[in-house]
Amino acid sequence: MNRDVINIVTAYSTGDYHLCLTFDDGTVQTVDFKPFLTRSSHPDIRAYLEPDRFLAFRIEYGELVWGDCDLCFPMMDLYRNDLDHHIYSAVAA
Repeated sequence: MNRDVINIVTAYSTGDYHLCLTFDDGTVQTVDFKPFLTRSSHPDIRAYLEPDRFLAFRIEYGELVWGDCDLCFPMMDLYRNDLDHHIYSAVAA
């Protein structure tokens, strides 16, 4: 199947900063956001360690977002369940 766009169709919390994401091709990933949030030194990102704030996510146009796009992730990173490479590239920059 050749797809140009992948969308998230459902998302729900499974606890401790884990979200179970279902994509429109049927793929399901449980993504752990805690390492990304705890390793960040940016206060605007670390603010999402507040559980109520983290749980205030929504799906907008097939993407997972928080606030006014205050926190969002590249779709392929979520699809592949691979947020870690952004942690290390941000530290190296």
